Amino acid sequence: MILNGRHDRRLEKVLKDSHGIERTYFKRAKLDEMVDGANHQGIVAQCMVTAKTELLWDEEKLLAEIEKKNTPALVLVLDGVTDPHNLGACLRTADAAGAMAVISPKDNAAAITPVVSKVACGAAETVPFIQVTNLVRTLKKLQQQGLWIIGTTGEAEQTIHQAKLTGPIALVMGSEGKGMRRLTQETCDELIKIPMAGQVSSLNVSVATGVTLFEIVRQQLSK
Repeated sequence: MILNGRHDRRLEKVLKDSHGIERTYFKRAKLDEMVDGANHQGIVAQCMVTAKTELLWDEEKLLAEIEKKNTPALVLVLDGVTDPHNLGACLRTADAAGAMAVISPKDNAAAITPVVSKVACGAAETVPFIQVTNLVRTLKKLQQQGLWIIGTTGEAEQTIHQAKLTGPIALVMGSEGKGMRRLTQETCDELIKIPMAGQVSSLNVSVATGVTLFEIVRQQLSK
């Protein structure tokens, strides 16, 4: 569904790559109604959502995939991230960094929603997202599988540049504002922090996730 009267290069590119999908034209009011106030930018696609079987992982599936992996596993753990925009951005970064999966608690945390999918720019359909009932128990199982559990907190003594971030790793990022919960932090094998040179004391969780994940990638590649 396309905004009636819109003609520009960006739209032409979208239509050129639309693989023959049927298109119709509507007035802005109709498009606004379709997306319930979201920013549609003049084009809306109607989709049938189907869960990809290969992404329907649970805790046991993840452990089995780690067991089969020939290279060091990298898993992102979000300890109670509640903002769907942050979750979407974290999924996108996890995909770019080559993380096997993203783990999050079932309670008091964001789940996959249309907003998450939009912000993730496709990563919600490529990275397995696993919601678990007991995050600490899952972390302990990852430890038994050989993963080093690394948590991020401003109180850590080591920075991401000082720590050795090679081998199988589960990176734990805390929630917005509160950070990691006490039991989660106590389960970690190691705590690290991002060095901050300015006046602000912390970064947005999705930005911090990107910085830390790619420091892990850098160290893995330079090993």
